[in-house]
Formats: sequence, structure tokens, C-alpha cells
Amino acid sequence: MTKMTTGEVIVQSLLDHGVDTVFGIPGAHMYAFNDALAKRGEDIRFIVTRHEQGAAYMAYGYARSSGKVGVYTVVPGPGVLNSGAALCTAYGSNTPVLCITGNIMSHLIGQGRGQLHELPDQLAILRGLSKWAERIDHPTQAAGVMSEAFRQLHSGRPRPVAVEVPWDVFGLSGTVDFPPMLPATRPPSADPDAIAAAVKLLKGAKNPLISVGGGALHAGEQVLELARTLQAPVTAHRSGKGVVSDDSPYALSSAAAYEYWKDVDVLIGIGSRLELQYMRWQWQPRDLKVIRIDIDPTEMVRLKPDVGIVGDTASATADLIKRLSGSLGARKNREAEFEHCKVAAREATLSVQPQMAYLDVIRQVLPRDGFFVEEISQVGFTARFGFPAYNPRQYVPCGYQDNLGFGFNTALGVKIANPDKAVVSVTGDGGFMFGVQELATAAQYGINLVTIVFNNNAYGNVRRDQINNFDGRLLGAELTNPDFVKLAESFGIDAQRVDSPQALRPALERALAAEAPAVIEVSVERGSEVTPWTFLHPAPHGT
Repeated sequence: MTKMTTGEVIVQSLLDHGVDTVFGIPGAHMYAFNDALAKRGEDIRFIVTRHEQGAAYMAYGYARSSGKVGVYTVVPGPGVLNSGAALCTAYGSNTPVLCITGNIMSHLIGQGRGQLHELPDQLAILRGLSKWAERIDHPTQAAGVMSEAFRQLHSGRPRPVAVEVPWDVFGLSGTVDFPPMLPATRPPSADPDAIAAAVKLLKGAKNPLISVGGGALHAGEQVLELARTLQAPVTAHRSGKGVVSDDSPYALSSAAAYEYWKDVDVLIGIGSRLELQYMRWQWQPRDLKVIRIDIDPTEMVRLKPDVGIVGDTASATADLIKRLSGSLGARKNREAEFEHCKVAAREATLSVQPQMAYLDVIRQVLPRDGFFVEEISQVGFTARFGFPAYNPRQYVPCGYQDNLGFGFNTALGVKIANPDKAVVSVTGDGGFMFGVQELATAAQYGINLVTIVFNNNAYGNVRRDQINNFDGRLLGAELTNPDFVKLAESFGIDAQRVDSPQALRPALERALAAEAPAVIEVSVERGSEVTPWTFLHPAPHGT
């Protein structure tokens, strides 16, 4: 039993749960918590950002790339709302992010008096953006609430959680006890009858396809073994990239898998919403059967499969392999066939220029264990089928939210979580300007991220759609930008400008070797990029 403030209990709880970094901006409502962090500065580092959205995206990048919990803290009201885009990104990407925020004075919550940063019901907003959210009303509750927060973060489908504390409660002292840390909820064991039903379908399958998402990031070994057992290729859209290395004969890009799709008779979704097949490909083969393996039972309701297996994707896939191995029999090796699909898709997607040429250079220069952070941009979209990923987590997307402006801020968090690995962020000029102020954060902390800004002076997708679909009437699609080289240099960051893939190679090699924050601006003629949507939303087969 120890006398501590609520803020001190929260910090101790973070340390007890292995947290070593907190992103955020200090503010009046949070002063007592900020001071508690300062007192433990040798044990936990605080990265101050220049915008609340930046803090939350950095926590997201930290968590998405490492698998550890990413933590950020912002003031209530506008601070929470500013961070909301990143919270919903973490939610959509199944990423464990913890938001710690304040609230107004405890006796005024819900009174509508208009106190500084007051929202009508902040806790309801947080609950709408997260998996779980709770308020701490007294220091004696703090350890228990924090323990439950981490239990939620590590149980079931990983998603963000939030904890709020009233302004006056952060500094309130009490005699506290730290209960034992709550263990994560064990995932359900796979139903043997469901496994048997899946085996029955797969025994008769001639052309199965495995589709993986973010729920399979830890199941790569099992997925590859299943692919070899079935002689079935594996594909992913964005979140599952790298679960099976793209240089494996069993890994097909989404572009390559679409051509294989027309003959698929059994689709196996592992930790995936099956966005490719049901939202993007707009066409299903005749008599298709679907097997889904997912830790989230509600997924079986959202898209009902022929066989649904609820459980941890790694262990459930292992159970399926074990049952298959005794009843499937030897299958003809199809690796050469899959390689043919890969080569054909590569040749087709080379038409998407200049994006593919730039991505090829980045892939050749970036070390195999380096991280690549996409963005909502012409290069970022193209990367989803055109940039090979060799390990899970090393391709960092933003999930189904597709939030413009997430990339640069997220990449800073990726680099902080992986200081010994190369990290490259690709972004358009539009998205980069959403968080350009975080160049100051990169400079202040020496965050050795290399950011490649593809500058076409436009919101490229919007401009193309307005030209093609609205008789060329342009509204807000063309942009006026600063000189990105001079802007970066004004922050003390090394910057270069190139205008071709050939020139990008030495510039990127130099930036990565320097081990310092760097910006490379790539000048792109407005409207010159070939659309990637031919491969992201292909026309149905036979049309």
C-alpha cells in the first residue's frame, strides 16, 4: 500500500506493462500526469509532437510495426478530437493503441457549464472510436482501470482503448494497491466440427486460394505450411502483405491473384475481411465455397462463410493442417504455375508508370528488413500490388480508413519503434502537408526517417476523377505547394530534389547512409501518372 497520485499510478502501470515511450503534447488538464511522466523520465521517454494527430499516428506506427502497445496522451476536447483520425485508423487496422486523456473538473462533467475543452460526452465519443474506454474517478481505481485497459489491448481482436481522468483527479493522492496484472483472455479453441467441415471442403478443392489480412500477422509460418499442403497460393491487399514473403512462389500480389481468381473453387480467409474478393474484385467464381478463420466471431456474421472457424489464426490454422495431413494425400507441386502468374502480373503492372519504376528503385535500395510506410497517393496505391514485402509488419498501411495524411506521422512512430532498421515513407504532396509540422519532431529527436514526397501539385485521384467523370470540371484538386527542399532545410533536415527513378537511387542511398532525418522531393508532372485503379478495382472477368 503506497500513497500516490492518480498520475503516478498510471505511469507506474505503464512501466509495469512494458511501455517505454509515450507520444503527446502537455496541457493544463494533464499537468499532474505530465509531471508524473517527468519524474520517471529515466524509465520512460516522452516524445512531444506538434499536433495531437501526429502524437496518435506516431503511437499507431509504433504499435503497428512492433506489435507492442503504442501510447499517446493529449488534452481533452479538441485534443481528443484532433487525434480521432488516428484512433479510427488504429481501430480499422486492428492495432493496440492506448489513448490517455483528461476531462474537465469532475464535479462539472455533464453540467454544460462551458469549462475549458468541455465536450457534451467525451467518454461516449471515445467509446465510439475504440474497443473499450473508461474513466478513472479516484486514485484507488487507477491501477485496476489500467490493468483492464491492457487486458483489453491484448485480448481478442486487437484495437485501441482509451482512459480519461478528470482534471482534478490526476493530481489527487490516495493510498493505492496494485492488484495482480490481469491476463489476456484466452482465444477460443477451434471447433473440431468446423475443422472437419473445412477438411471435407478442401479435400475436393482443385484451385483453392488463401487470402490473409492483419489478423494473420503472427501466423505466417502456419499460413505458408497450409499453402504448401494444399498447393494453394496466398494473397493480401495491404494489411496482410508480408505474412508470406513476396519472394515465395506461394505469394501472389493482388494483381496476380485476380487472374487466378476466375478458377478458384474454395476461398480460405485467414484474419481477413476478404476486402479483395467481396469489395474490390466485384465478381465471384461459380459455386465458390468460403472458409474463414478469425478470432472475431462477429466476422462470421458480417460475411457468412460456408465454414467458419473462430479462434487464434495461428493455432486454428495449425489445427487445420494437422487434420488435413492425414487425409489429403500428396498433391502435385504447382510452384511453377504460381511463378507464371507472378511473372504475368509483373509484366501487366509495369504499365503503371512512373510509380512502378520509382517503387522498384525503393525496393532495391531498402534493406530486406527495412520498413515501408505507404500513403494515400498514386505511389502508395500502386505499392499495394507493386511493392514486395518480405516479412509481416514491414509494410505499414492504414487499413480500411485510407486516411489521407497518415503516412509521414505514422512513419516517425515506426522509426522510433525500430531505431536500428531503415524506414522509408512515401507520400504525396497533399498528404505530406497534413502533418508537415512534424518535421520539427524529426529534427528535435533525430528520428532518422527518410521521407520521399512525390509532388504532382494536386490531389491526384480527385483530379483524375473530376476530369474523367465530371466533364473536366475541377474543384479543389490542384494545389500550390512550398518548396519542400527549402522547407525541410529550414527545420535543419537534409533535403534533395530529383525528377527520375534513376536520380532517386543515389539520393535514397545517400539518405539512408546518413542516418539522419531526410526528405527527398520527387518532381512529377501533374496528371502524368498512369492510374493504378485498373489493378485495385479490376473489371469483372469476362467484361
